Amino acid sequence: MTDRMYRLLELQQKLDAAIKRTRAKRLVDPVEVARLEKRKRRLRDRLARLFAFPPHLAAGL
Repeated sequence: MTDRMYRLLELQQKLDAAIKRTRAKRLVDPVEVARLEKRKRRLRDRLARLFAFPPHLAAGL
């Protein structure tokens, strides 16, 4: 796993924690939750592409 993949996985965990914290608030802001979830989905898609086609294999193409 590359350093970039590791950083993106860490960011995904942080976003997940932020979503949980936001939902646990007394007054939940649905716009904030939607924004965080959208960001997490984009990150998940990016990670899926990286894991499906790792950069060290792509260099030879």
